[in-house]
Amino acid sequence: MSIKKIIFYSIISSIVLSSCQKSVQQKSGIKEESTSIKSETKQTPNNSEQILTKPEIPILCYHRISDNSKGDYTVSLATFAEHLKILSDSGYHSIVPDQLYDYLVYNKTLPQKPFMITFDDSREEHSTIAAKEMAKYGFKGVFFIMTITYNKKNYMTTEQIAELAKNGHIVGLHSWDHTMATKYKDSLDWQKQVVLPKAKLQVITSKPVDYWAYPNGVFNHEAASELSKYFKMSFSLSTKRDSLLPLQSVRRMITTDCSGERLLKSMRRTFDKN
Repeated sequence: MSIKKIIFYSIISSIVLSSCQKSVQQKSGIKEESTSIKSETKQTPNNSEQILTKPEIPILCYHRISDNSKGDYTVSLATFAEHLKILSDSGYHSIVPDQLYDYLVYNKTLPQKPFMITFDDSREEHSTIAAKEMAKYGFKGVFFIMTITYNKKNYMTTEQIAELAKNGHIVGLHSWDHTMATKYKDSLDWQKQVVLPKAKLQVITSKPVDYWAYPNGVFNHEAASELSKYFKMSFSLSTKRDSLLPLQSVRRMITTDCSGERLLKSMRRTFDKN
């Protein structure tokens, strides 16, 4: 082979080799970049200690809304309307449990002045009065259903419950018959009070039921631990949170038949502790 041919083939080989190396480097770079992006988007959830240090979000708990009954857990129609108006006028924005969960666990951002409004015991007025009043302000609520009350007098029908879910409200479970979770003794109790009612409620709403409210707001560590198998979060009342299971002992405050100004003061006193 002549010298000219040897030189020619050497030059061609160098060009080909250089191109192959560049291609490999480009592919490798793409792979590394993709891996980097994937790593950045994967978040490590906060642990219990970190969750407990985050500022609490005000969560209101309503029961009865009526002009025809009295009691610590009853507010009049006028009071309920006043509460919503002052919350809206004061710049509060309602959030739903998924937003609260993402805030607590993944540090997601919440709207300015967030609060949550919840309802216990499946009362008919939650659908006919509360939901309609909230719609005036674009508020969404969380309705914890005591499932023994389906279609009974003064309580919501299954159609009303389904309608709430359809309209963007959240439907959670409040047990079958309001027996406190601390009294569940064995698997039969858990099936009766949690497993079967949750399954039925999911059929009614056509959505997952990921949230629980303790009957009477009462819990202990054992109940909270068991409920963590079924729910992303569980809601108590204004009691101390479980230090190991803060997601299963989220605090709420019971609202009373008080003025709007007093409600705001109670919210600050109850939740502005951090």
